[in-house]
Amino acid sequence: MFGRKSPEKVVTRFAPSPTGFMHVGGVRTALFAYLFARKHKGTFILRIEDTDRERLVPGATEHIMKTLHWAGISWDIGPDTPAAENPFGSVIQSERLSIYHEYAQKLIEKGLAYPDPYTQAELEAFREDAKREHRPFLYRDHRPKTFETWDGTKPLRLKVENPRRMEWYDEVRGELEAGPEVVDDIILIKADGFPTYNFAHIVDDHQMGVTHIMRADEFIASTPKFLTIYEALDIVPPKFVTLPPILRADRKKKMGKRDGAQDALDYRSEGYLAAAVVNFLALTGWNPGTDQEIFTMDELIETFALDGIQSGGAMLNEEKLEWMNREHMLKLSPQEYRAFVHAFIPERLLKLPQWSEERFDALLPSVRERISTAGEFRDHAEEGEYDYCFAPIILDPTLLKWKKDESAIDALPRLRYCAEILAALPENVDRETVEATIMPYAEEVGRGEVLWPLRVALSGRERSVDPFTLIALLGTAEAYKRVLYASDMLRK
Repeated sequence: MFGRKSPEKVVTRFAPSPTGFMHVGGVRTALFAYLFARKHKGTFILRIEDTDRERLVPGATEHIMKTLHWAGISWDIGPDTPAAENPFGSVIQSERLSIYHEYAQKLIEKGLAYPDPYTQAELEAFREDAKREHRPFLYRDHRPKTFETWDGTKPLRLKVENPRRMEWYDEVRGELEAGPEVVDDIILIKADGFPTYNFAHIVDDHQMGVTHIMRADEFIASTPKFLTIYEALDIVPPKFVTLPPILRADRKKKMGKRDGAQDALDYRSEGYLAAAVVNFLALTGWNPGTDQEIFTMDELIETFALDGIQSGGAMLNEEKLEWMNREHMLKLSPQEYRAFVHAFIPERLLKLPQWSEERFDALLPSVRERISTAGEFRDHAEEGEYDYCFAPIILDPTLLKWKKDESAIDALPRLRYCAEILAALPENVDRETVEATIMPYAEEVGRGEVLWPLRVALSGRERSVDPFTLIALLGTAEAYKRVLYASDMLRK
């Protein structure tokens, strides 16, 4: 059985293909590999697997690096490592072609690889014959009896003489096996001279000393092919660590790139903290063995262990992510919180006639209690929810009544008394002073009877921040003006 060796130094890698956006599943794979390497004071490598030339997307490598940087996942060796400091020369597969050809040549010399002489049309005819005869198509059934010299212009295949049942150990799934029917004469080098994934990643992992491969469950089916190549190259495989699939919360099916945040950086643009997303993804398929749910990166590194990785699918619970993000936002210092939310202020709010940074600062403590993401603040502001803080209000006087069975005019004496209180206060007053001044009157008359019409008079809304915050935010002159305006409307 393959597996279960005990390496001296841990080396992990994240090896994405630059074929599009970075999906959350990819970030989780990178995160687990990073956490395990850091936990064991090992090496974490970022390798770029760009051998599928037809699917390459310009800028995708840079986007991958940008995403990992945002998530706080740093690599020891990567595509940006200067060649002079890179023990492997390069970790970009398209820059390592000579290495793959060198390993391929060794297999040819051992009689374990040969050039494929057939055209695509001939191969298709073989497949049609197999289909018509109701038997599986196996390339080895059509293997030529004599081999040409490989000149690099035709695909190079692995010669699998006696395929057998493969057994291997997975650190998460345990003992696994597959029969010989899944192994055929595998293509190692394509006609364009580039290696296949099957061949290149094995050569790279061996050369780079990778000890643990964090991988998606879709690679289990291909493992017998990988093990056949390992055997041919006389290489001991690394440990396989198969991560659970991420499932959609609604239908419990494996989540693809069209589900949830298509690009992991969508979370950033929606106002999630990187620390919260990392915390969330770490717990999506891994259990720390305690009740703790909020982790910093350092705490994740200290706690992470392979035996906590679950084998079954992990649900992507967006509501849990929102809760985690709120918890992480509340852990920010006031200065950090302000800077984070400030970056999400929409242009329309900045253009309101009474906009000021001072009013924004006064509003922020109330906002902090109400939102789970900075994107929520942006969305609320776009919808006009905070306009009353930065622009004159339009007031519907019927909203001033506290109880359904009373008339709005009943609020008039309470508003007039509040106006007298405001007139006696200095212009710039803090929330606590306002509350201490108005609350005795509110307690005497009735909190709702006083505070409801006061808040509506200040905001023009049924829902808003509390009146004490509003008075401190607006200043007593503007607050006095709004309360008088409401009183005048009631007298009409």
